[in-house]
Amino acid sequence: MKKKVKTEPYLSDLNNEILKEGDFVISLRYDLGRCKLLLNDKGYFYESVETGEQVHWTKMIDAVTKNQKVRRIK
Repeated sequence: MKKKVKTEPYLSDLNNEILKEGDFVISLRYDLGRCKLLLNDKGYFYESVETGEQVHWTKMIDAVTKNQKVRRIK
């Protein structure tokens, strides 16, 4: 029986810049404003710096590009 290997999702912003844990972004959904990309036992999520609200990365997928609906802050 083969073991199921869990792979990390490929996350990139609308400009195709690769996102990694700890990056700051501007959310283009849910009025989150400035967020930090974090990782916990349930996967990646965005946490709003202003409100503390958390949104799972899958809710931020752009249907057309498959990228995240965020812009990375450099």
